[in-house]
Amino acid sequence: MKKTITVFGSILLALTILTGCSLSGGQKNSIEKIKVATMVTTESQIMGHMLKEMIEHYTDEEVELINNLGSSTVAHQAMVNGDANVSAARYTGTDLTGALQAEPIKDPKEAMKYVQKAFAEQFNQKFFDTYGFENTYAFMVSQETAEKYNLNKVSDLAAIAKDIEAGVDTSWLNREGDGFKAFVQEYGFEFKRTYPMQIGLVYDAVQAGEVEVVLGYTTDGRIASYNLKVLEDDLHFFPPYETSALATYEILTAKPELEAVINRLVGKISTAQMQELNYLCDNNLLEPAVVAKNFLMENNYFSEEGGEE
Repeated sequence: MKKTITVFGSILLALTILTGCSLSGGQKNSIEKIKVATMVTTESQIMGHMLKEMIEHYTDEEVELINNLGSSTVAHQAMVNGDANVSAARYTGTDLTGALQAEPIKDPKEAMKYVQKAFAEQFNQKFFDTYGFENTYAFMVSQETAEKYNLNKVSDLAAIAKDIEAGVDTSWLNREGDGFKAFVQEYGFEFKRTYPMQIGLVYDAVQAGEVEVVLGYTTDGRIASYNLKVLEDDLHFFPPYETSALATYEILTAKPELEAVINRLVGKISTAQMQELNYLCDNNLLEPAVVAKNFLMENNYFSEEGGEE
């Protein structure tokens, strides 16, 4: 009986070891490939291709792009589910009120500090320092409207607000904290009518004269395409939307060289540069992959010295 138990124990031990090896191998397989999530926006796709080029240039790793995710919420869920382990472009303001369900923070440094700490603690993910550009909300008008009413800042709209119509991102109308309701309270006026639209349509609407003012994004290439004037947020209503890469600590531990590669892009792209890169795609119809690679080449990231430090 003792021998039977010993034999059975040996078999059980062997099965346990084999099972352990299998699980270990499975976990390893799950993090063997670097999977970079990009959202549907031009900007996110440019940054995704930029990360892909950088990682594949500086390491022996191959990158799979998880492309065209619908929103930051979808990208966040892809990271949580393990469908991706790097996000190409995430925004402090969006993730504060979205993934983290926190109140908006208007100080950029405080917002970044909060987001980085919270993502590490709640999701075991590293929210990198910003690439250097901010893609926040901004009110904008045509140059003709700006000249007609002498508009330079958002407060200037107060004198004509009751006579003009606005087009805004549908989701902004119902946002808590930095949405329409809070805006009216902060600036003390509202427009004659405010139309909810898909964000991609607001630029066409103001260009066509269907509305006098729209709420867009500061890095959108269509600002230059349509020669729009961005009004200064003189009361600093909108919180910061600094843009960063995000990665799981699991992939950073498994691929320790990855963190240094991503950090090479920290602080290297200004808001004006990002608007120009978006313009090349949206106006000149270049592919995001081409625009990303050209930017890296023009800034010596593939030189023998290894690019900018």
